[in-house]
Amino acid sequence: MNEPVVYKHSFLMGKVVLMQVLIPPLVAIGVLYGLSLFYEVPFDREFRTLAVLLLILVPMIIRRPRIESVAILPRAWSVSTSVILRWLLLLAVLVAIGYVTKSSTQFSRRVILTWAVVTPVPLILVGIFLHAWIARFMYTAKNARVAVMAGFNDVSHALAGRIKDNPEFGILVKGYFDDRSAERLGMPPSSALLGGLTDLATFVKRNQVDVIFIALPMRQVQRVMDLLEDLRDTTASIYFVPDVFVMDLIQARTTELDGMPVVAMCETPFQGVRGLVKRSMDLGLGLLALLLLSPFLLIVALLVKLSSPGPVIFRQRRYGLDGQIIDVYKFRTMKVTEDGPIVPQATRDDDRITSIGRLLRRFSVDELPQLLNVVIGNMSLVGPRPHAVAHNEQYRRLIKGYMVRHKVPPGMTGLAQVNGCRGETSRLEDMQRRIEFDLEYLRYWSPTLDLQILFQTAWQVLWDRKAY
Repeated sequence: MNEPVVYKHSFLMGKVVLMQVLIPPLVAIGVLYGLSLFYEVPFDREFRTLAVLLLILVPMIIRRPRIESVAILPRAWSVSTSVILRWLLLLAVLVAIGYVTKSSTQFSRRVILTWAVVTPVPLILVGIFLHAWIARFMYTAKNARVAVMAGFNDVSHALAGRIKDNPEFGILVKGYFDDRSAERLGMPPSSALLGGLTDLATFVKRNQVDVIFIALPMRQVQRVMDLLEDLRDTTASIYFVPDVFVMDLIQARTTELDGMPVVAMCETPFQGVRGLVKRSMDLGLGLLALLLLSPFLLIVALLVKLSSPGPVIFRQRRYGLDGQIIDVYKFRTMKVTEDGPIVPQATRDDDRITSIGRLLRRFSVDELPQLLNVVIGNMSLVGPRPHAVAHNEQYRRLIKGYMVRHKVPPGMTGLAQVNGCRGETSRLEDMQRRIEFDLEYLRYWSPTLDLQILFQTAWQVLWDRKAY
């Protein structure tokens, strides 16, 4: 939702935005200053420099997450978790700056360590308070913009529902205008039919309506043009809500090509800077994981070699970004290395699995060589799990939208896996559920979502019993 729709009083809303930007860094700086007093450490030039850095970095990193990015994860992964993960990212940036500038040794360790542990608590509390206060402030008769919908259908009803669920938008939907009766429309009792489309202009003039959402089907172009002509004598803001958004879209957004407006209906989330952020996270965390795990990986490789004849690393062809075939690396866990037109899925008591292989699969250790794929760039730490080519060819004919998951690089773990979609997919419904989560990931990707999935994956590796 853009500012022209949300904000009625731009000066007041400007102050609200300023509060959202300034309060979190001021909280972090306040905690730092308070701890320096508590430990009787001078708040000298180094601490003041850190305070300036916090004024710059905190608004960029510690901000209220998108509602969608939280809602698609289990309830336990709340906004508080998001703040903690962003705080860890901020600490990593500060550590990197301290290492490069060789200034980290100039700070009191007691102050910095206590500050790093304590600060997320007030940040979470202040964030919750700000969110509640802004929502309450926006949803008042004084500040709310009055809106009406031209046309009652799935699109306008869904838009009205989102506006109602997000009072911080500051919009009050009075009702709908449509030429059909409420009974014919199947309009719920909570919605109000205010009149026909020909009554819209008169109602707007007499009732000080601020915003009009035209949600008529695109085939009714002439009707839309007539409405625009009737509304020329009003001061209301007018927005056209195309009915394409009732479809199952991926990364839907509007943009322009040399001044010509276009609507993205299916697009990768990793364009421009977002793609650079994704790749930087993969490369940095992937190299770090390889470095830390290298002794363990060597031990596992030796155990695999001694367990049964065959190669240590099993390479299997999978579909990668844009449906290109890639080689995915795994520790060999079976007595066979199948990669043909028919690849039977592993079952719980599969006699093809070696003794050491069963243990590796139980804790997903067999997947760790895919860190090489991540560093190379044909896989990501987080994304839809790649399936064997034979399985892809099977399911792309059975599940609508199956291949859309290849708009992003495949991942070592994904949203489907942290929601229990692991192990054998013996039924078509099992694979369909996986694909639904994969497409949700494409719709709502964010760096925070990736971090949440990685943390939850680490937890599930220890306790999940679906891997075999």
